[in-house]
Amino acid sequence: MANDVVRTSTSARFWISLFIAFLSCSANAQSGILLPTEAYLASSCPAPNPTLYYRPVIGILTHPGDGASGRLSNATNASYIAASYVKFVESAGARVIPLIYNEPQQNLDKKLELVNGVLFTGGWAKTGLYFETVEQIFKKVLEKNDGGEHLPLYGICLGFELISMIVSKDKNILEEFSARNQATTLDFTQNANIDGTIFQRFPPDLLEKMSTDCLVMQNHRYGLSPKRLLDNDKLSSFFNILTTCTDEDDKVYVSTVSSRNYPITAFQWHPEKNAFEWGPKQIPHTEDAVRVTQNAANFFVSEARKSTTRPNAQEVLDNLIYNYSPTYCGTAGKGYDEVYIFTQS
Repeated sequence: MANDVVRTSTSARFWISLFIAFLSCSANAQSGILLPTEAYLASSCPAPNPTLYYRPVIGILTHPGDGASGRLSNATNASYIAASYVKFVESAGARVIPLIYNEPQQNLDKKLELVNGVLFTGGWAKTGLYFETVEQIFKKVLEKNDGGEHLPLYGICLGFELISMIVSKDKNILEEFSARNQATTLDFTQNANIDGTIFQRFPPDLLEKMSTDCLVMQNHRYGLSPKRLLDNDKLSSFFNILTTCTDEDDKVYVSTVSSRNYPITAFQWHPEKNAFEWGPKQIPHTEDAVRVTQNAANFFVSEARKSTTRPNAQEVLDNLIYNYSPTYCGTAGKGYDEVYIFTQS
C-alpha cells in the first residue's frame, strides 16, 4: 500500500512538471521569446565575408642589435623585434612572421609570399644592409599593390623616417627635433580627409581627446617638418599629412601620414607602446590611451584581411614567431619590456 502511494505521488509530480513546462513553452511561443535551444534551431549565423581573409599574417622586420644596448646579446649578427609590436598585431587578430633583416635573400623572399601585411618598427639604423633591406621590402610592397594585391604597410618612427628617405630619394631629407620620451597630443591638419585612413573608424570622442589629451608617445630625434615634406614633390605626391605634433622647442613636425595611392600608413609616434610597454614613465596608460593602441592595431589588421594572399598553412606554422621565445628585459626599468632576439650565421 505504501509503495502504491509513493508511485502515485511520483507520477503526479511528473505530470504536473510536464504540464508546467507545456504552459511555459506556450507562453514563450505566444510572446515571441525563444528558449536558447529553440533560438539556435530557428536561426543561423551569417557566413563570413568570402572576400576577406580571417587568418592574416603580418611580417615584422627585425632591427640590428639586441634592443638593450648589448646587455642581452653582443653578437654582431644579432637583430631583434620588441615584443610590443608582436602583441600589437596579435591583439587585433593576426599572427606574426619575423622578417630577419640579415637572413639569406631567398628566405626573406619566401616569407614575403606568406604575409598579408608588413610592419617597419622604430629604432636607429639608417644605413648599410638594414636600409637596403627596408628599401627592397618597401619596393616589393608597392609592386604587389600595383599588381592588384592588397598589401598594407605600417611604418613606425624609424619606419616612417626610412620610408621618407626612400620615397624622396634623399638620404638627408630628415630634420632634427627634440621629442624624446614624451607624451603629446595629435594636431589634425585643417580640412584633413580621414576617410579610408587609420582615423576613419576611431570613435568621435577619442578623436577629440587625441587633440586635447596627451595620448600618444613620442621618442625620436629626427623627422620632417610639414614644409619640408610639402616642398618635396616626391613626398607630397605620395603622402597626405593627417596630423602634426610640436616638440619641446616648439618646432612642428609631421606625425601621421597616409599614402595617397597605397595602403601605407606611417607614424612619428608609437601606437604600440600604450598597452604593451611599461619602462619609460612617460608612456600614457589611461583607458583612452589604450583605446588609441587598440584602434590603430584594428585598422592595420582590417587592411591585412583584404589581402588576396592565402599562404600554405604549414609554411606559415614553420615560420611564425611562436617558434622563438621572447626575452624579458624589463628588470632594468627602461627600454623594452620584452624582445625577441635573432642571430644569423
